[in-house]
Amino acid sequence: MMVFIWIAISLIAICMILMVYRMVKGPDASDRVVALDAIGVALISLVGLFSIMADTSYYLEIILLLAILSFIGTVAFSKFIEKGDIIDRDNSRK
Repeated sequence: MMVFIWIAISLIAICMILMVYRMVKGPDASDRVVALDAIGVALISLVGLFSIMADTSYYLEIILLLAILSFIGTVAFSKFIEKGDIIDRDNSRK
């Protein structure tokens, strides 16, 4: 069982290295956002595998935190790509 977990961890780590390359070298900003979101998912899966290895559920809170941060980051980056501004400030109201 532990051998399969270590194989999965090594494959995910290799994929994360390729995702970091795509995030840095990506031809477009949308490619970078997708790579960043994929890195978040891979990081969540790594923490899940470490939780299985340690036979504890304490890491599940870290997984939840990473998922929330990854979602917020993806939404913020995609809104920035679409509009060029993350927070809309409407100064027309008095």
